[in-house]
Amino acid sequence: MTPPVAAVPFVRVFARYLREQGLPVTHQRIAVADVVFGTDEHLSVDQIEGRVRDQGDRIGKATIYRTLDLLVRSRLVAEHDFGEGFKRYEHRLSRQPEHEHLICLGCDKVTEFHSRELKKIQDQAVAEFGFQPTRLSLEVYGLCAACHEAGVELPDYGLTCPIDSV
Repeated sequence: MTPPVAAVPFVRVFARYLREQGLPVTHQRIAVADVVFGTDEHLSVDQIEGRVRDQGDRIGKATIYRTLDLLVRSRLVAEHDFGEGFKRYEHRLSRQPEHEHLICLGCDKVTEFHSRELKKIQDQAVAEFGFQPTRLSLEVYGLCAACHEAGVELPDYGLTCPIDSV
């Protein structure tokens, strides 16, 4: 199956990176890159494996993990740990490379947003402290509107104070 048109230039950049590193440009690596660059979603390894399979390829998880490691090392893909027990991957060549995340603890949906105000705050703090930032990450955890409306409740995590339980 051919990659989505939008993904083709990014896959070519990855292939060039592989060649520059003296690594083979294999069908399996290109198939994984096609899936990652073909969406703006934050995909897990299981989701990537399923989409590769849907495209007619059978690629083992070990190969997917190794390819994702190369994509992350190339700095074309970002790896995220949203505390779900697995990592998610998104390509960094999106329309909005600088963005923040809203993570729903009910359905695991990840929503991106961009805030000029947050960028201003970052710029002010950097200037004030003479800091050299390499990246900004903001993750907001909670319930999306659909889960909230459906009545999803989050467990109450934390310690119970012995005084309160008397």
